[in-house]
Amino acid sequence: MTQSCVERVTAAYRRMAETDRPEIWITLRAEADVLEEARALDRQDTELPLAGVLVAVKDNIDVAGLPTTAACPAYAYTPDVSAPAVQRLVDAGALVLGKTNMDQFATGLVGTRSPHGPVRNALRPEKISGGSSSGSAVAVAVDIADIALGTDTAGSGRVPAALNGIVGIKPTLGLVPTTGVIPAARSYDAVTVFARTLTEAQQALAVMVGPHEDDPLSRTWPDDVRLAAPEHPRVAIPRNEDLAPLSAKARAAFADAVKRLEAAGADTTVIDVSPLLQAARLLYDGALVAERHAAVGEFIAHDPSAADPTVASIILAAAELPAHALAADQERLDRYKTLARRILSGHDALLLPTTTEHPDIAAVQADPVTINSRLGTYTNFVNLLDLAAVAVAAGEADGSPFGVSVITRAFEDQPAVDIAALLTGEQAGTPLPGNGVDLAVFGAHLRGQPLNHQLADAGARYAGEVTTAAAYRLAALDTTPRKPGLVRVGPDAGAEITGERWTLSPTALGRFLAALPAPMSLGRIELADGTWVLGFQCNPHSASTGTDISRYGRWTSYLTDGHL
Repeated sequence: MTQSCVERVTAAYRRMAETDRPEIWITLRAEADVLEEARALDRQDTELPLAGVLVAVKDNIDVAGLPTTAACPAYAYTPDVSAPAVQRLVDAGALVLGKTNMDQFATGLVGTRSPHGPVRNALRPEKISGGSSSGSAVAVAVDIADIALGTDTAGSGRVPAALNGIVGIKPTLGLVPTTGVIPAARSYDAVTVFARTLTEAQQALAVMVGPHEDDPLSRTWPDDVRLAAPEHPRVAIPRNEDLAPLSAKARAAFADAVKRLEAAGADTTVIDVSPLLQAARLLYDGALVAERHAAVGEFIAHDPSAADPTVASIILAAAELPAHALAADQERLDRYKTLARRILSGHDALLLPTTTEHPDIAAVQADPVTINSRLGTYTNFVNLLDLAAVAVAAGEADGSPFGVSVITRAFEDQPAVDIAALLTGEQAGTPLPGNGVDLAVFGAHLRGQPLNHQLADAGARYAGEVTTAAAYRLAALDTTPRKPGLVRVGPDAGAEITGERWTLSPTALGRFLAALPAPMSLGRIELADGTWVLGFQCNPHSASTGTDISRYGRWTSYLTDGHL
């Protein structure tokens, strides 16, 4: 039986007591306050998509009425309104449990740079949780929160996912507004989602995406957005030498992930990813770090003792960077973006390890910079090059969780989720974005038929079978390749014909229409359930010259009955 919202909240607070992980939270809401909101949700007649979903929020993201500190108590302020990313979840029925611990000012991938203490790993407490979204990741991994919000500039929404064995989705920059988020590097910041499953993460992300009038960097989906990965996605994988930072067991775990992906239908190709890894160094080793100083440098310079020493040293050093160095690195980055497009051309995604290793907390405290730098080897370039990524668990290595990331071009977030689902074994939910156009096909564009590749190439998404009302006839036409023609003959004067529904972008539909050969046309088709869908039809004259095959009920049944 499905739990009520009240039961979910009660279970979460009971779980907090059982796990004894106080370092997860910077501000935890009183159970009574969350229960009051849960009761109100239980009384509602309106069905909300995220009703009762429990969410933890990283403490650099505003939640109305709760302090925002970015793990720096001296920086604290209490916002009157929530960040759009949070408000959209709440409007969909989610319940905020509190604000989570983090690497101060989102500067770090370790989860130890906080005055509230390091966040221990969910599975191996002596090891780091990963950061900077440390508390958010662990809140999900120890089964307190259903989902959690993080931020990601260099990998903070992916490294903690890998080290705690959960899912982390880092969307294309600008799809989720960053209004109400303390910036780390404004041009390269993304709000991310942690969850235990891809389905839960995708459901939350679907609610969060969309432009916001107060965010000058927010973006909308392009009209030609791809809504799915093809049945046999083309996935690039790195050379052995690109995996040199990994241990032997981690390289073996990555090889196993590649094999699972291939077994699930992917075609893999080895490529040289070293240019991408070189681009990653621009984030901290170049002048782009000036963005971090622009965000909070003035505050830290006024009182350096208020900040973590490692964080302060990184941010304050950026004050000495000349403007011409920043301009030069921005030009280098533009060139790397061009190179990345060329490297990824012909591939649907790139598969990489999410991070290099899983260090002990003590080791990071002894060497807080070098280890942190290594952890971002495979993540730092992603936002710099305007790419999307999905991090998922991929077994174990050296006694710790091991994770991989599926990386795609900007706005190909859904193909990334689809390919990651081949590794997790999940069925992806409602595609991103949800504004595609449905198209019914009945012949050569069906799965397994000769023109289906046109739908796959357009990024169309299979949405199941459809059956027409009993008002249509199906005729086998004399065409190359062979195809049938569907024609309406009137209510109850024809037969029910089965085809497939595909969802594709408006631009892809327009291209189909422009290239549609005679005698085919595009029009509304009545389905057996009384609804109508856009689909391929044929003019009556051409159908009359073909062979009536309506009795077969579908094109593939006719083909398998000796008419191949």
